Amino acid sequence: MGALAGLKAAGLRKTFHPGSADERIALDGVDLTLSPGDFAVVIGSNGAGKSTLLNALAGEVALDAGSVSIGDDDVTRLATHRRARWISRVFQDPLIGTAATMTIEENLAVSESRGDTRTLASALSRSGRERYVRLLADLGLGLESRLGTKVSMLSGGQRQALALLMAVMKRPALLLLDEHTAALDPRTAEAVMNATLAAISGAQLTTLMVTHNMTHALRFGNRLLMMHAGRIVLDVTGENKSQLTVEGLVEKFHLVDDKMLLA
Repeated sequence: MGALAGLKAAGLRKTFHPGSADERIALDGVDLTLSPGDFAVVIGSNGAGKSTLLNALAGEVALDAGSVSIGDDDVTRLATHRRARWISRVFQDPLIGTAATMTIEENLAVSESRGDTRTLASALSRSGRERYVRLLADLGLGLESRLGTKVSMLSGGQRQALALLMAVMKRPALLLLDEHTAALDPRTAEAVMNATLAAISGAQLTTLMVTHNMTHALRFGNRLLMMHAGRIVLDVTGENKSQLTVEGLVEKFHLVDDKMLLA
């Protein structure tokens, strides 16, 4: 971790329950390349393949075909825990990604010592505490004065912000955000998204974010992807992305559905 890297996913295919009445093609030959520092946002209807794509990149779903490389490293055959060297992920559920029975400080120390030879005790140093206070203060949620608080006592938004901080503090080569603000109220979601943008921009993290929030899809990231029926059907960058509106995105959704019905 710590070095800028891109992502190359080629020919990703995944079918659930093949040959049965419940057969579902989740990924249908997905090709995706992210340059180092890209922040790509993925949208699409339920069942489009968004979460399966993230699961495949993280190693939580075994692919039927295709390859995944991060930088110069082919991680296709690596298990999830081995890909953790390159990949961090924040889930939709605020209960995932943090240890409820541990304090905020202990959670941060565990995250920071991941992959290191240092013990947890050595990570819980005075200098470490001072750094944690600075990092937490940047979130703007008042957590910097609550290092000794059990995570179980935090609100969903505070817990999700902590999970985000834990995910980015080791500067992963690839950050996966799986609808990480969907379970939050609008005000808290906005605070977490602002913290997300600050973390990604500050470390120039290569990021893939799935969201159902059209406003967030337009506001954040330098690239917008739309998935439908296991395929990437729209890829917009730069000025073309900045000119899109929520109404325009909804219209594109309808156009994609119509084309699929006529195919």
